[in-house]
Amino acid sequence: MARADAPTPMMQQYQRLKAEAGDALLFYRMGDFFELFFEDAKVAAGCLDIALTKRGESEGEPVPMCGVPVHAAESYLARLIRAGHRVAIAEQTESPAEARKARGSKALVDRAIIRLVTPGTLTEETLLESSAANWLAAIGRAGEDWAIAAADISTGRFELIACGTGELAAELARLSPAETIADSFIPGIRTSAGKGGLTASQASERSRRVSVSRRWMASAVLAAPN
Repeated sequence: MARADAPTPMMQQYQRLKAEAGDALLFYRMGDFFELFFEDAKVAAGCLDIALTKRGESEGEPVPMCGVPVHAAESYLARLIRAGHRVAIAEQTESPAEARKARGSKALVDRAIIRLVTPGTLTEETLLESSAANWLAAIGRAGEDWAIAAADISTGRFELIACGTGELAAELARLSPAETIADSFIPGIRTSAGKGGLTASQASERSRRVSVSRRWMASAVLAAPN
């Protein structure tokens, strides 16, 4: 017999996609809305000034939820990105009718993360600043020096830059990237993804958020239909 507090098939799917999304907010497509749950819902509701509601229970506590309509998703994405968040988009990859035909009347619609939206990966004109390049910069070691690979994927422009330690900050200031990533901590350089740039307090907060989300999701029960 299944446990009374066992996650529903939909929530099991959500858990899998959220684990894939990591610390990015997960936009989970449900019909005409992108829904967010748990800590993601709290963060998004506060940032977007939208209603924080509840759906089902986890460990005896209501599960936080909020949502944005699909037709207006771009405007909400813009606000989240400008606030420094990264967003994973989980889309329905089949229709409910296709799911029922393939797997029966109670089949769950398949979903998959089709895109990770970050400041440096924007291509939509409505999300971009028209007066500036939208650089995504990656920093790595090149022997005793540094190398920067910078791409503006909205235009296809690409640059490779080699520089000494004393020149790194100046080159980044020249580029003024929308997003900077690195695979190790670089003193004095702020990064938005990868392992670089996290202070101890930032790393602790990120770890806390991931831990809380996993603990809540582990016993989540969402009683509403798929």
